[in-house]
Amino acid sequence: MDRQTYTAELASLRELRTEIGQAEKTVAAAQKQLDKLTAQRARRVAGLAGYEGAQAAPIAKASGLTLADVVRIAPLLDPTPAAVRAAKAEDQAVAVVPAAAPVQAPAPLAEAAPQPVGALAPVLTRPAPVVEQPAPAAPATEAPIEPAADAADQDIVEQPVPAAAAPTSPVASVAAGVRPVGESVPRDLPTLPEGPAGARFEAVTTGLVSKRPPYTQLARATVFLDAATGDLAVRDQVVRLTLGARTPGEILDAVLATAPGTERVYITAGAPWHDGAERYSTLKDAVAAWLNTLSERWTTAVGAGRDKLAGHFVHQRQPVGRYAPAAAPDTGTVEIRSMGEWFDADGADAATCRQAFTLLWQALRRHWDDVVLMGSPSQTGRDLWTRTIPTKGKWAGGYPVLSEELRGLLHATGGQGRTELILPPRVPEQLPALVEYDRTFAYARHLWKSPVGTPTRITAQGFAAMTEAEQAKALMSCSHWNIRVTVPAGWNHVGLLPAPVTGDRAWVYPSEPGTTFTTWAGGAEVHLALSNHLMPWKVEILGGLVFEDGKPLDDWGKRLKAAWADLTNLSRIHGEERQRQAAYLASRAVRSVLLFGLGGFAQRPRLVSGTTPVGEALPAGVEILGQDGEVVTWQRQAGFSRDPNAHPEWAAYVWSGARAALLDMKYRDGKEIVGYAGALHAKPGTVVYFGTDGIALTERQPWPYRGEPGDYLLKGHLTGPVEHPTSQEQYLTLRGQGRAELAAATKGAEQQ
Repeated sequence: MDRQTYTAELASLRELRTEIGQAEKTVAAAQKQLDKLTAQRARRVAGLAGYEGAQAAPIAKASGLTLADVVRIAPLLDPTPAAVRAAKAEDQAVAVVPAAAPVQAPAPLAEAAPQPVGALAPVLTRPAPVVEQPAPAAPATEAPIEPAADAADQDIVEQPVPAAAAPTSPVASVAAGVRPVGESVPRDLPTLPEGPAGARFEAVTTGLVSKRPPYTQLARATVFLDAATGDLAVRDQVVRLTLGARTPGEILDAVLATAPGTERVYITAGAPWHDGAERYSTLKDAVAAWLNTLSERWTTAVGAGRDKLAGHFVHQRQPVGRYAPAAAPDTGTVEIRSMGEWFDADGADAATCRQAFTLLWQALRRHWDDVVLMGSPSQTGRDLWTRTIPTKGKWAGGYPVLSEELRGLLHATGGQGRTELILPPRVPEQLPALVEYDRTFAYARHLWKSPVGTPTRITAQGFAAMTEAEQAKALMSCSHWNIRVTVPAGWNHVGLLPAPVTGDRAWVYPSEPGTTFTTWAGGAEVHLALSNHLMPWKVEILGGLVFEDGKPLDDWGKRLKAAWADLTNLSRIHGEERQRQAAYLASRAVRSVLLFGLGGFAQRPRLVSGTTPVGEALPAGVEILGQDGEVVTWQRQAGFSRDPNAHPEWAAYVWSGARAALLDMKYRDGKEIVGYAGALHAKPGTVVYFGTDGIALTERQPWPYRGEPGDYLLKGHLTGPVEHPTSQEQYLTLRGQGRAELAAATKGAEQQ
C-alpha cells in the first residue's frame, strides 16, 4: 500500500465513523421510544387489573404478552386458585430433587393454571406386522411438482389462529422441527368451554346449508399466453404477439386485438409480474407493483353483484389480476392468471397447455355433464362437489354448516400436512443416501368417510364412563380430540402426534421419551398412537367431538380418481409426444382440483386485498403490501364469510388421515392386508424428512407401487455419503439432485 492509498483509506474511515455515530444515535432513540411504549403498556395492563371482571387471557392476547408476563405485571390476574398456589409454594419449599433426575426449568405458562383432569385412553395394540413385502418393482417416475397454494383463495395455506385458552404442558423437545432449536415455544390452543358458551360448539349455523346449485356455471373465453415468447394459443391456432414492456395493459391490448371477447388469460411461462423484482425489497412488493401498472385503457375491476370477484390477488408466484376497460368499467372483467395454479407447465408451450385444458374438460365431462372449468382449481373442485350432493336420503336437503365458533376451533386446532426435517443426533450427520418416496394422489385415498352433521361433545368424565369397546369405537369414528400425550419410555422412532408451537411451522412432533404435551388431533392419529405395532403411547382424553360417519366426499372423490386414472393412462400409452405431455399435465390438474378443492372446504378467514390512492385514508386493520407513486396496495382479514360450502371438519379429517398414513399405511387386496408402508415400517434413525405427502429416508424400502392413490412412489435417490441438510432449503436442493439422479438411472436402464 502506498502513501496515497493510505491517506485515502483514512479519509474513508473517518466518513464511516460519522455514519456509525449517526446509526448509534438512531438506535438509541428507537430503544428509548421502545422502552417508553413498553412502560406505557405495563401501566395499562396494571390499570386493567382494577376491573372486577378482568381476565389475564384476553389482556395477554390484546397486549401481545404471554399469560406469565401479564401475571407478573398484575398478580391479581393470576388465574391459579389461591389454594393451589399455596400448596405449590409449600411443595417447592420442601421438595428434594433426586440425584438421578434431570433438573428442567419450568416453562413460564406451566404455573398459570392447573392441568385439567383427563381420562386415560385404552391401549389398542396390534401385533407387529409379519407380512412379507415383495421386492421393489422397477422404479416408476413422475415429473416433480410442488403443490402451489391456490392463488384465488389460499385455502390450504396454514394460518394458525392463536386463541386464549388454558395453558398447555411444555413441549420438552422441538429439535425435530425445521426451525432451529430454541426458536419455537409451546403455543396455547383453545378448549371447549363449559356452560351455554359450550353449546355453540355443538351447533350449526342457522340458514346455511350446502345445496346442489340450481344453475350451470358460465364458461369464460380463455386463452393461453407464453409471455416469454409472445405465443398465444387461442382456439386451434397459435399467434405470435408483440407484448412491449409486458405490463398488464400491454398484454391485454395485444391479446384482445387478436382474440376479441377474451375473459381470462393464463400465463404459461415468462412470469411478467417478476419483471424488475430486483428494485423491490420483497417479491410480493414487485408483484403488487406490476398488478397496479395500469394504462389509460384499463383500470382495476371493482366487481358488480355478490358473485363477482373484484380487485387483484397478490401472490408471489400465482397472482391474479382483474381488470376492466377504463371507459366502461361495468362492461366486464378480464383476468390475468398463472398456469401454475393448475400445474407446473415444465417447459410445455402454450398450445400444449391449452390441449391439457381440453383433455381435462373432456375427462371431467365423462363424470359431470355440466362441468365448467373455473378460474382456479379450488373454485372448480368445490363447484363439482356441489353437483354430487345427494338428492335422496338423509342429506338430500344439503349438508349443514357448523357454527362459526366450531369452525374457528377446527381452524386453530387442525393442522394440514406434516412438514418436518429431522436433525442429528436422531439421524446421522453423514447420510448413506437420500431416498425420497411420494404418495401418489395421496388425499384421494382418504375421502371414503367423513364427518357429517352436528358433533356430540365427549368430556373426560364421559369418556371414562364408557366401556373399552365404546372408547375404541369413538376413537375410530370421525372425531377430533383434545388430549394430553406422553411419549413412552424406550421410544426411539419419529414423533406420532403434533404439538403446537409458535413460529413458521406451527406444529412439531415430539419424540423424546417422557415428553408430555397437550394438543388436538384427529381420531386417525390418536388411534395410531394407541395401536401402532411398535409401542403404544400414553394418551389422556381431555375432551373431544364425535361426528356421525358419512360419505359426503366419496362420490366426488371417486369421479376425480376415475378422471385422473384415465388421463394418467393416456399419458403413458398415447403415440404422440405432445398428447402424452398434455395428458400428463391434465392429470396433474385433476390432482390440483382435488387438493385445492379440499382446502377450499377449510374456508379459512378471508384475505381481502385492494388499493387506495396515495394520500387517502386506508381502511382500518389493513396490512400494506406495497406502494408506488399513485396507489397503496393492502390486504386485511375479513373473517368468515357465510359460505354455504364451508366444511373445515372434512378438510381436518382428511389431513389427519393423510398424516397418519405417512407413518403407517396398509396395502389391501380386497379386505386382506397384503403389506405395510410408512415411516414406522422403516428402521429407527433412517427417516430424514416429512413433506405433506412424502417422506425421505437414508435407504430404500420394499414398499410395492401399484399406481393407485396413496401408494408410495420412489421419486428420488441421491447416492451418499450426503451431508445432512440443516434447513428445508438445503433439503429441497438435495431432493432435486436425487430426482435427477434417479431419472438418469431409469433412462439408462431403459436404453440398455
